[in-house]
Amino acid sequence: MSLIQDLQWRYATKKFNNKALEEGKLDAILDATVLSASSYGLQPFNIVVVRDENLKKQLQEAAYGQPQLTDSAAVLVFAVAEKVTEEMIAAYMDNVAATRIIPVESLKGFADSIKGAVLNKTAEEQQSWAAKQAYIALGTALLTAAHERVDACPMEGFEPAKFDEILGLA
Repeated sequence: MSLIQDLQWRYATKKFNNKALEEGKLDAILDATVLSASSYGLQPFNIVVVRDENLKKQLQEAAYGQPQLTDSAAVLVFAVAEKVTEEMIAAYMDNVAATRIIPVESLKGFADSIKGAVLNKTAEEQQSWAAKQAYIALGTALLTAAHERVDACPMEGFEPAKFDEILGLA
């Protein structure tokens, strides 16, 4: 299938059948999402995969009763960092150094550039920036879901504080 055919197949599913995903399809979606583009390559979010029926019901209550949460085989929650920290940037630099097999010290200029651009933002600006990075990754997840022929539905319309509480993110 071509990329255009995958995109033509994609639609926002309104009703799921709670049928289990075929082996490897969720992994493919998550693997592609981790490889998604993001500003500086820093991904200031985590993806929480929810398959537990009780948790999905609790999330549904915090999402104004939207049935997609309980009808789907899995819910992917993109949890944005409240604040980008020096520790997050350092961990990212460690990962880049390990992946490229280079000394982390050689990335000092890159790390300083990220720190200067991101850490100087207010907490609100950082969250807005992080949310944009999560949306880019969501696009990758949706495209991969279409390629894998997995029904998907991006959603807003939920109470973030309640999701944080239910998922232990607060």
